[in-house]
Amino acid sequence: MSTVAIKQFKHVSYLWDEAKAASLAGDEVALLIYRSNMLGADLRLTNYGGGNTSCKTIEKDPLTGEETEVMWIKGSGGDIGTLTRSGLAGLYVDRLRSLTKVYRGLAHEDEMVELFNHCIYDLASKAPSIDTPLHGFLPFKHIDHLHPDAAIAIAAAKDGKKITQELFGGTIGWVEWQRPGFDLGLKLKQCLDENPGIRGIMLGSHGLFTWGDTAYECYINSLEVIDKCASYIESAIAKQPAVFGGEKVKALPEAQRISQATLLSPVLRGFCSSAVNMIGHFVHTDVVLQYINSKNLAKLAPMGTSCPDHFLRTKISPLVLELAPDADLTDPAALKTALAPQFEAYRKMYTEYYETCKHPNSPAIRDANPVVILYPGVGMFTFAKDKSTARIAAEFYVNAINVMRGAEAISEYTSLPRQEAFDIEYWLLEEAKLQRLPKPKALSGKIALVTGSAGGIGKAIAKKFIEEGACIVINDNDESRLNTSLEDFSKKFNKDNFGSAVLDVTDKAAIEAAFDKAALQFGGVDIVVNCAGLSISKPLEEHTEKDWDLLYDVLVKGQFLVTQAGVNLMRKQDLGGDVLNIVSKNALVSGPNNAGYGSAKAAQLHLSRLNAAELGKDHIRVNTVNPDAVISDSKIWEGAWAQGRAKAYGVAVEDLPAFYAKRTLLNEIILPEDIANGCYAFVNGLLSKSTGNVLNIDGGVAAGFVR
Repeated sequence: MSTVAIKQFKHVSYLWDEAKAASLAGDEVALLIYRSNMLGADLRLTNYGGGNTSCKTIEKDPLTGEETEVMWIKGSGGDIGTLTRSGLAGLYVDRLRSLTKVYRGLAHEDEMVELFNHCIYDLASKAPSIDTPLHGFLPFKHIDHLHPDAAIAIAAAKDGKKITQELFGGTIGWVEWQRPGFDLGLKLKQCLDENPGIRGIMLGSHGLFTWGDTAYECYINSLEVIDKCASYIESAIAKQPAVFGGEKVKALPEAQRISQATLLSPVLRGFCSSAVNMIGHFVHTDVVLQYINSKNLAKLAPMGTSCPDHFLRTKISPLVLELAPDADLTDPAALKTALAPQFEAYRKMYTEYYETCKHPNSPAIRDANPVVILYPGVGMFTFAKDKSTARIAAEFYVNAINVMRGAEAISEYTSLPRQEAFDIEYWLLEEAKLQRLPKPKALSGKIALVTGSAGGIGKAIAKKFIEEGACIVINDNDESRLNTSLEDFSKKFNKDNFGSAVLDVTDKAAIEAAFDKAALQFGGVDIVVNCAGLSISKPLEEHTEKDWDLLYDVLVKGQFLVTQAGVNLMRKQDLGGDVLNIVSKNALVSGPNNAGYGSAKAAQLHLSRLNAAELGKDHIRVNTVNPDAVISDSKIWEGAWAQGRAKAYGVAVEDLPAFYAKRTLLNEIILPEDIANGCYAFVNGLLSKSTGNVLNIDGGVAAGFVR
C-alpha cells in the first residue's frame, strides 16, 4: 500500500510507516498524534502552529458508565508537528453539538468559547481552541484542517470557488471566508449537508478541510487533495512567461547579499526595537529573491496576506525598503537618516490602519513597527520578541509568497479586507490568549557575546543568560572544546537561542567575524562579556617576555579589541548596552609569583573604568566582576597555573579549593555559577542606571575590597 502511495505524490512527502502505525493499532488517539506529527513535519502541508487535526472515539462516560462519543482535537496554541497527548482537548461530542440550543448568532460568537469548557470529557485537557466547532459538527472519525500553500493559493484566488469546482469535479465543497468560530462550524456542516459525498471543503482565503474513516484514509485524502492543488498550480506557473511579472531588480551575488545584510541588520533592529528589544532573522532563498526582485512586488506587498495564520505572524503588510541593493551601508549615520522616514511612514500607516478599523472595545494599539522588512536584491528580514518567533514569521511570509505566486498564476491574488484583518489581529479572544502568555524573561530580546564561553566561567555565564531569555554567540579559540560545548548546549536549549564562532581574542579579524555572526544571525548585540583569559604564575626571575606578551595580548588587548568591536555594533542600534569584564581579585591584591597576571588584571580593571567614563553618553554601561579561585571546569587551573599557585602558598594542588575557601570571610568555594549570577545581576534591568562598578565574588577577601 505504501509503495503505491509514494508513487502517487510529487509535491508532498508520504511519511506513513506501516510498522509504526501497526504498533499503534487500536489506539485512535495515538494514531491521531502520529498522523498530526507527520503532517506538521512538511511545511508544504501546514505552517507552524497552523491548522488542526482531530479524531472521534467511543469512550466510557465516567459519570454514567455508558458509552459516549468523544472528540480529541489539538488544543489552543498547539502545533500539530510537535503535538503530544497532553496537547489535546477531549470533549463530549453530544454536549458540543447541543450548544446550538444556546447559540445567539454571529454577534455573540465569542461567548461560545467559554462554553466549550462545559463540554470537556478529559479533565487533563488543553484549553479547547477556536477551531473546535469546525471539527465537532462534521461526522467523520478523523479530520484534518491544514494550511497548505497550494490549497490557499486557490482559496485566495479571485476565481477560487470556480477553480475548486472545476479541478475536483464537485468533490470538494466551498465555504466563503469567515472568521473561525461556532458559526463557521455550522457553515461547514451546511456545506456537507448540501453536498453529500464530498471528500473535503475549501475555506475561502483560509485553508482546507479533509477527512476519512481511519487515520490512514484521512492522511491519504489530505495528501491527494493537496498534491492535486500543487500540480495544478505548478502547471499554471510553467505556462507563465514570467513569475510575478518578471524581474525588476537583479539579486546581488550571495556573498554580497550576506555582507549587506550584516551591515544593515543592526540598524534595522534599532528601528524595530523602538518599543521593545527585538531579535532578527534573515532569509535570502530563491523563493524570497524571486518575489522581492519582481515587478509585481509593488502591487502585492501592500496587499498583505490572506490566511489568518500568516497575517497574525507577519502584520498587515511588510516594509519594502527604498534602498539600492549595492548601496554603501558602511556609514551608520547616513543609513539611519535614509531609513528614518521610511520607518516613520510605516508607523503612520499602521496607526491609521488601527484608528480606521478599531472598535470601541478594541485592545490598545500594539507595536507599530514592521515585522517583515523586504530589501530588493538582498533578502528578507523579520524581527520579533525572540529568535524562534522571528524565524517562524519568516516561514509564514514565505508561505504567503507561495500563495501569492500560485494565485497570480491561476487567476488573481486577493488578500483579506483590512477590516477583516484588523478584526483578527485585535480579536478579543486573541488578546486574551496574548495576556495568558508567560511574562517575558529578564533577558528576552537581548543578544550577548561571551568570550571564552565553551568552558568554565564563560560557559556558566552563557547558560545563565540563555536560561533568562537571551540569545548567545558561544565562542572559544579551541574548536574542539567549542564543539563539545555546543553538543551540551544543544541538549539543554532551543537551537534558535545560540550560535557559535571560533574566536581568538587577539585576532581582530576573528573578533569582527564573530560580531558579524551576531548581527546576521540575531540582529546585533546588547551584552558583551569579556571572559576569555589565561594565567601564568611564576617568580619574577622565571617570567619570560613571551609570558608577559601573551598575558597582555589576551587579557588587556583582547578586552580592548572585543569591547571596541562590540561598541561599534551597539552604536549602530542606538539601544545602549552592557559591557561586563571578568577581571580578578588579583587586580587589587598583591601576591607572590604574579607580576604578569596581576598587573594585566589591574590594567583590565582600569580599562573598564576608562570605558565606563567614555561610553555613558551612548547609554552603554561598563561594569566589572572580580572572581577569585574559580577552579571548576576552568582551563586556567589545568597544569602549570595550579601548580604555581600551590607552590606559592605551600600547599598541595588537590588542597587548593579548600585553601582558598578557608582564607575567605565566608569560608566558601566559588563556582562558575556564582560569577554567572553576578553578571546577571548587572544586566537584568535592576541595575540599568549603574556603570563603572566593581562587584567582588570571591567569598570575601578583605584585601580585595575596593573601598
